[in-house]
Amino acid sequence: MTRTVLESKTKTVVIGFDEPFCVIGERINPTGRKKLAAELEAGNFATVEKDALEQVACGAMVLDVNAGVVYNSNPDPNQTEPPLMRQMIELVQGLVDVPLCIDSSVPGALEAGLEAAEGRPLLNSVTGEEERLELVLPLVKKYNVPVVAISNDDTGISMDPEVRFAVAKKIVERAADYGIPAHDIVVDPLVMPVGALASAGQQVFTLVRRLREELGVNTTCGASNISFGMPHRHGINAAFLPMAIGAGMTSAIMNPIRQGEMEAIRAANFLMNHDPNGAEWIRFSRVIEAVEAGQSFAEASAAAASVGRGGRRGGRAARA
Repeated sequence: MTRTVLESKTKTVVIGFDEPFCVIGERINPTGRKKLAAELEAGNFATVEKDALEQVACGAMVLDVNAGVVYNSNPDPNQTEPPLMRQMIELVQGLVDVPLCIDSSVPGALEAGLEAAEGRPLLNSVTGEEERLELVLPLVKKYNVPVVAISNDDTGISMDPEVRFAVAKKIVERAADYGIPAHDIVVDPLVMPVGALASAGQQVFTLVRRLREELGVNTTCGASNISFGMPHRHGINAAFLPMAIGAGMTSAIMNPIRQGEMEAIRAANFLMNHDPNGAEWIRFSRVIEAVEAGQSFAEASAAAASVGRGGRRGGRAARA
């Protein structure tokens, strides 16, 4: 059975077909967040610290760290991003004990993150583009880490799911040439917006099944892509995630601070028998009760996590 093992200094997370769905927190990313980008250029990491702590409290099992800021003072990310990535990785792993996902399009930043990371992080990402394969796969082999493989190549992103499957297969085969096993490849089959392509959901469910059955790989996605451009996006996301889990998807890069999406994932884990005896669902239900009593989801989750660290009842929940 395919198992992708991620590690921090003190914690192991397994992405696998028979494991609870792995929530990879997406919020430490300045893309589209002007305030965060400005803070990072100014050396202010207050929002990064807040996002790291809140995401883990709300249920993130892994945190994605993206340092993709284009500085006004220096627009060359090859110069600015590697030292920023190193600083962010060191900061975040000093705050939380979950494994990290090092996210960059700059190879120098990927290596800087790998050098700074403790344990066994997830590298995000490689594509089917020839230049990217030749730059990233040697890093994956050198540091013995798993990698996200995105199903686009030198021709771009295809709307044809058959082409996206072929790109994923190509990446798995090229990785094997470097001695990288399929269980260390986590394929992102690329979720299209359902508002632009009515069959987007059906496509990804079919792709996930094929990737699991034919290539034996774990899968991930940017979960919110499915609802891009649509009203009430969180309702669509909350429906999409358990359907994707049912099709065999094993992780997603997403916002764990959204109550509806996390509730859907917890329920899906229980229904898929990935939550023995419903222990995690019971713990989560107490968070929902606190929200109904007036607390914010982040506050209620943080309080539950605090109980988990300090008491017998929470200790069982924390292990679950």
